[in-house]
Amino acid sequence: MPSTLETAMESLISTFHAYSGKEGDKYKLSNNELKQLLEGEFSFFLSQTKDQGMVDKIMKDLDLNGDGEVQFEEFVVLISALTVACNDFFVEDLKKKGRI
Repeated sequence: MPSTLETAMESLISTFHAYSGKEGDKYKLSNNELKQLLEGEFSFFLSQTKDQGMVDKIMKDLDLNGDGEVQFEEFVVLISALTVACNDFFVEDLKKKGRI
């Protein structure tokens, strides 16, 4: 039976590939595919921002090699950054509540 972390990794991989390959390279996310992924999987985060150009900014930041598409390795950078930000928020909330 896979561990919780192994299951999370599998979920991350399968989610990426559920959105990639609808346009162009099946192992990369186009700008449109990235937008669909963000809207489908991060609707809460996106609803918290008023910046209409957020997806374009995310794409530009993630596209480290400048090919106009997001590879899985580049996508993991986004997930890592969001996870760190969520952890920081969670820890700060625990501190405010006196739990740590």
